[in-house]
Amino acid sequence: MSDPIAAGRAGSASGRAGSAHADEQPRPGRWLALSVLVLAVLLVGVDATVLGLATPFLSEDLRPSGTQLLWIGDIYSFVIAGLLVSMGSLGDRVGRKKLLLIGSMAFGALSVLAAYATSPSMMIVARALQGVAGATLMPATLALIRNLFHDPKERSLAVGIWGAMASAGTAVGPVLGGFLLGHFWWGSVFLINLPVMALLVVVGAKVIPESRNPDPGPWDIPSVLLSLVGIIGVVYAIKEAAVHGLRWDIGPSAVLGLLALLLFVRRQLTLDSPLLDMKLFHHRGFTGAVLANLLTILGLSGLVFFLSQFLQMVQMRSPFNAGLIELPAAIGAVGAGLAAGWVARRLSVRLVVGGGLAVVGLALAGCMTLHGDTGTFALCSILFVVGVGAGFAFTVTADVILSSVPKEEAGAASAVSETAYELGAALGIALLGSIVTSIYQGFITPAGVPEHVADAARSSLGGAVDAAAHLPADQSAALLKAAQDSFVSGVDTAAGIGAVLLLGAAVAAWFLLHGQRLGDSTATPEPTADAETAPVAGSGAGGPSERP
Repeated sequence: MSDPIAAGRAGSASGRAGSAHADEQPRPGRWLALSVLVLAVLLVGVDATVLGLATPFLSEDLRPSGTQLLWIGDIYSFVIAGLLVSMGSLGDRVGRKKLLLIGSMAFGALSVLAAYATSPSMMIVARALQGVAGATLMPATLALIRNLFHDPKERSLAVGIWGAMASAGTAVGPVLGGFLLGHFWWGSVFLINLPVMALLVVVGAKVIPESRNPDPGPWDIPSVLLSLVGIIGVVYAIKEAAVHGLRWDIGPSAVLGLLALLLFVRRQLTLDSPLLDMKLFHHRGFTGAVLANLLTILGLSGLVFFLSQFLQMVQMRSPFNAGLIELPAAIGAVGAGLAAGWVARRLSVRLVVGGGLAVVGLALAGCMTLHGDTGTFALCSILFVVGVGAGFAFTVTADVILSSVPKEEAGAASAVSETAYELGAALGIALLGSIVTSIYQGFITPAGVPEHVADAARSSLGGAVDAAAHLPADQSAALLKAAQDSFVSGVDTAAGIGAVLLLGAAVAAWFLLHGQRLGDSTATPEPTADAETAPVAGSGAGGPSERP
């Protein structure tokens, strides 16, 4: 495949006049700006992890039903997936720095609302609103990296640091969350967002340069609504069908969602300034990277969502100890993320991505043997392998996606990547989580346990732990053992399905990323001279100002 826009980048040897523009030169202060940008990524990683650790405490206090517990876990992903493309495109138009700082302030304020939620409904609403604010963070950080780092090797390292900090968030989250949960109430895990957000806003306002598409066109509100309705409608239908079976509202929801997505795609193909340029998907590397992200996180997320419950309510570990058990996954991901660009340039993109996904798939297959007595070493080894494989795969696919588009469309492309990630997370929690819940609810309660106590125990594993505490010792032990065994059976089944998905993603990546190299850019037509020469704002970083 030809490489039509690479000639417009810094260092190009195409011989075309004007290829080395001022905005293609190394930007002063770019590494300092990166250090601030990754705070947002760190925060997202911490926030996602501590919610899983806090689930048992939250369940005991708010007493959500099994369905409400799933909504608390995945409503954030539903909303953020529905809005990422819109917010990425909005950042391209109004300014990525501006949107990042506004979203950061909103995210911090909504963290307070979540911390002091007094009912399951209030928590669900708080998490949904956090999703709206969170949709501004990830696309903006990746898009700003694309505009800060024009040299492909520097950008690979920057993306590796970005991915490593996301993994570091998952490392810090369990340990910090475990400490907080051991000394304070569950809402404290949300309040840790506030100092990070404050630092990001105060320092970021000074050192992060503004950037936007110099000729973006209008922000199409009908497209925003269609993407939101489409994604939420489809995911809702899948989730509810998995949990409750076919119901009267599931069919209309699925039809409405699919129709909205079809209309969204059709509208993007006819607009002069689409919210999402569908031509991006003509690039096989871009499509392969997005598909790999979607399938990978779908296979991982459902299992990860229940891992903290397994450690705390099956193996009866403390929150801090559970956090330490999960630490090797983040350590592996950080190391692999930092080395991923270097390895991919010396081997090949498809070998690193496909191999990484295959390694994760095999590790998930190993999770099918989990049981209540599984030792610490075995758990840590499996999670370390998962982290290494995921660190290689996710970092390289993020780099492929960024290098496949011109910088003017970095926000929209980053949003597609993050949409695939969040949609995969939502679907994974909905499908695999629902499988775990369905298998769990089928356990037989011991003789003599009152029916209302049995119903409470079947609602969730947290409900079983709470119910068992109010029974005589012999009945309590029997009920808890039955519930734990059933839960483990569900987790083992979900791990097997996740392994199949990951191995399938590895095969797809192997074929779709054939011939792909880091730094290739073949997704879109060559930019016009005006687009190439339009400068990018550099407030706070010594760069030239950008004109809208």
